[in-house]
Amino acid sequence: MDKVIERCHYPFKEKTLIINNVSDKRKVGKLAEEKVRKGVLDSYYFADEYADKALASFNIDLDSFKGGYNYSIAELVSIYLCKTEYLLHFSSDALLPNDSIDWIDDAIKVLETRKDIIVANPTWNYAFDQAKNESIDETDQFYIGYGFSDQCFLVKTDVFKQDVYNEKCKASERYPDYGGELFEKRVDSFMRNRHLLRITSKNKSYIHKNFPKKNLLNKLDILARCYTQYRLFHYKESHYR
Repeated sequence: MDKVIERCHYPFKEKTLIINNVSDKRKVGKLAEEKVRKGVLDSYYFADEYADKALASFNIDLDSFKGGYNYSIAELVSIYLCKTEYLLHFSSDALLPNDSIDWIDDAIKVLETRKDIIVANPTWNYAFDQAKNESIDETDQFYIGYGFSDQCFLVKTDVFKQDVYNEKCKASERYPDYGGELFEKRVDSFMRNRHLLRITSKNKSYIHKNFPKKNLLNKLDILARCYTQYRLFHYKESHYR
């Protein structure tokens, strides 16, 4: 978590941890509180304490997840709690490499000027060729296309606070069956049905890798489906610096 924040190279206004699906909330809460004390985080929340309000706000029926609840609720709670224009979200198993490549300011510029683009992200696992092949257009800095992943996303918060999670699209059936009607599948359906796009960085990548079951941090339960939500500086305040 410390490395993800540090390697963004961005002066975030607030850094928040959403904790989900852990067996010992007291233990995990104590660890999160220590991060707040050290200034790594500004706040943390347990997803289950805000789940009902988030689902009601987005008009989502609990039974509609069909097995995808635990893969979805932390993201939905993070959006529900976010109060800023943009939200940058990382799953616990997504890590940025140690480089100085900046992409956030450039992505916000595009999100601000293109109403048909509502999501931005780095390329996944250095698969730049794949990102290019899946694109339908490009700029100097980004590939433009369809698709959505919950591993890392920068979004326009006001769009994602709306009732957009109950649509279906045949192309979105490519998501794994075990995930049921999970968050990223719902978002992908909404975007495809409404012809909304995402931009993917041509230069910045993130690394997605599942943690092994015997990993020490897993024993502490801190990485069992925890999610980090970052609130960005207002674009008007930062002047795209």
